[in-house]
Amino acid sequence: MQTLKLSTRQFVQTLLCAVASLFSASTLAQALPEPVMMALNRAQMPTDAVALLVLEADGRSAPRLSHRADQPMNPASVMKLVTTTAALELLGPAYTWRTPVWVDGPVVNGVLQGNVIIQGQGDPKLVLEKVWLLLRRLQGLGIHSIAGDIVLDSGLFALPDTNAAEFDGEPLRPYNAAPDALLVNFKSVVMTFAPDPLTGRASVQYDPPLWGVKFQTSVPLSPGKPGQNGACNDYRASLKADFSDSEKIRFNGSYAAGCGEKVWSIAYADPNSYNTRAIEGLWRSMGGQLTGTVRPGTAPQGPATFEITSPTLAEVIRDINKFSNNVMAQQLFLTLGLPAPATPASARGAVRQWWQRRISATDVPSIDNGSGLSRHNRISAQQLGQLLQLAYASPTMPELMSSLSLVGVDGTLKRSLANSASAHLKTGSLKDVTALAGYVHAASGKRYVIVAIVNHPNAAAVRPALDALIDWAVRDNQTQ
Repeated sequence: MQTLKLSTRQFVQTLLCAVASLFSASTLAQALPEPVMMALNRAQMPTDAVALLVLEADGRSAPRLSHRADQPMNPASVMKLVTTTAALELLGPAYTWRTPVWVDGPVVNGVLQGNVIIQGQGDPKLVLEKVWLLLRRLQGLGIHSIAGDIVLDSGLFALPDTNAAEFDGEPLRPYNAAPDALLVNFKSVVMTFAPDPLTGRASVQYDPPLWGVKFQTSVPLSPGKPGQNGACNDYRASLKADFSDSEKIRFNGSYAAGCGEKVWSIAYADPNSYNTRAIEGLWRSMGGQLTGTVRPGTAPQGPATFEITSPTLAEVIRDINKFSNNVMAQQLFLTLGLPAPATPASARGAVRQWWQRRISATDVPSIDNGSGLSRHNRISAQQLGQLLQLAYASPTMPELMSSLSLVGVDGTLKRSLANSASAHLKTGSLKDVTALAGYVHAASGKRYVIVAIVNHPNAAAVRPALDALIDWAVRDNQTQ
């Protein structure tokens, strides 16, 4: 056997070539696609504020793109992917929430000689129509007057007191509503404005009709040509609404005649009294009578008289992910913390244990409330990529994917300028945060996991860069 000997010079040259080759490969692996880089430059966004990851969903090859993928960052509402993926595995897509009702006395000539007890069990979608059906069911039992009380049990969740203005100083924004085991209609008031040019006023309808609250039922019209939306761009400011008194809603301005019908939802100013006001107001609006009051209390241990059921989890997560419903996500998150009483800490513990069992025992993201409406969440693009690969291999993959917004078609991505219907994604945005994560359907037929997180004061300006990233991921059958 002949021994190959290298001179010192040849050895050094070979070593330098090997190092150069490794450096070049590393540089290429981290290089951002030109369209993305150009869009980031236009947005004046430094690359060290961005984390990007694109890899095959089935995990069969190295990432197509990996840039700062191991850096923990605030993902905003993209954190809902953790909550909904864990829920699909832990609860199952057919899981439903139940709201049991007890009637604890005899009904004599249409009068219940006792109380009605309603127990909340965390239903994220106990909307006005469902509460109406619940009360209608009582009437179907022959109850038209209640001689006792309507008792509301919210004890399944044990929650700390919160200030709705704490997060961003916007306590009347519905996204700031706090979770509740008995979450009636998201604790919101829906106001519908309908202009009538003949009377010169717009009528105002309120749902639900909160008991004990005085509502202004019309506002004067201001000039505006029908069909022109210019006068409607800031119709809320023109109304000069006054929500400072929780027992009175007033408007000191006017409504533009050309606006047509508009719907405005707000979180009620006194959320602690919302359930009692909403249920009593709705019961009385249906012709029901009540001798006692609507008050908090505890449900009995025995079987309920009847119960109403929520939509399935598979349906609920479509609202959570497509429309980024924060309070529904928090309801689901707390459900994972059961049995009662569920707390934010017990929910965090349940999700952490799930993550350690299914993804990584040591590399666990920092999860606050499950919705992403937090400054304390931290997760890396790599961790989100692992989560999405796990979900892709799961039997419930179709349920999760269909819950995500379809680019350019629906949800929070309806106005995206990326290749239409090219991806199913969850978006996230807070002040100084923009993010997206999900699945791209590439031109080659492959499916990719894509994650992008931006933490920077100018984060809102990077939407074109994220659209460019989606389009780049789609074009995997072209020279790039």
